[in-house]
Order: sequence, then C-alpha cells, then structure tokens
Amino acid sequence: MARVVVNVALKPEILDPQGRAVQGALGRLGLIGVSDVRQGKQFIIELDGALEGERAELLHKLAGELLSNPVIEDFTLTVEN
Repeated sequence: MARVVVNVALKPEILDPQGRAVQGALGRLGLIGVSDVRQGKQFIIELDGALEGERAELLHKLAGELLSNPVIEDFTLTVEN
C-alpha cells in the first residue's frame, strides 16, 4: 500500500488574490506580523501495492498535467509506503 500526497500551489510570480484576502483577514482578526499567505490544494491518493517504475512515472506525469496547471502552478509529490 502506498500513500501519495500531491501539494499544488501557485508559482511565486503568480498573483494570489485568495491568499491576499486571507492575509488581510488575519490582520483584522488580530494576528499581527503576517507577511504573506499563499493558498493551495492537496490531493491524497491511496494506492494498492508499491509505487515503482512506470507506475511512479505515470503518477508524476498525471500530477503535473491533471492535478496541477503547469503554466501557473508548481507541485510536490511525496510517497509514504
């Protein structure tokens, strides 16, 4: 059994209006010193069997093409066996 965690976030140069809105709200609610907030999304994928070889390559490709938008987003993929 493998557990794959894919975290997706906007690239640093892409404007993040939702992050900015949260940053402003945090300040208004009393949390001082917040210099930046970036929003993102997370996918947790449970797989039967090990994640090796072609299967691992396919999952990495799908994370880059299906789960994220490569033009404006970066992703990280972590495997927990």
